[in-house]
Amino acid sequence: MRDEQLELIAELVRERNAIDARIAGMIGRPMVSGHLGDWIAARIFDITLERSATAAAYDGRFVGGPLAGRTVNIKWYAKREGLLDVTESDLLDYYLVLAGPPAPATHSRGAIRPWLIASVHLFDARQLLAELRSRGVKIGTASSVRSAQWDAAEIYPRQRQHALTVSPEQASLLARLGLER
Repeated sequence: MRDEQLELIAELVRERNAIDARIAGMIGRPMVSGHLGDWIAARIFDITLERSATAAAYDGRFVGGPLAGRTVNIKWYAKREGLLDVTESDLLDYYLVLAGPPAPATHSRGAIRPWLIASVHLFDARQLLAELRSRGVKIGTASSVRSAQWDAAEIYPRQRQHALTVSPEQASLLARLGLER
């Protein structure tokens, strides 16, 4: 019995594994979107990552600029569905979210999630936590963040949040990973 689709899938998985191995060799961690997002954000936004990828509450610290020394939790979501994994830790200063295109939170049947960056958002962690609590939002995995909050936190492609300014060089690097390609 021969299953051509299964054979094609097996070949594509082998190709993907080879690509993932190359990327893992570059970033020094297993190739998953979280680790790659951390690595990309660290390179573009001058962030020193924690040695352990399992550090509680935050992934690293900003090195220079107005946020120097501040802690940051980096997320990369293939779609911006209005959800954010939120912690109640006092150790965290900011969330830096690399997001794909906006999409409703719905089933995934027949959909694709290409890895790209359509926008970047910087949330003040304490302010966001206070706003979510005031609305009675469940804090934790997939906390519901209003569209207006996402818009207010945007630093790329539109600079709406001004705690961290995106330079033309940074915008160019982000564009290479985005919809414009």
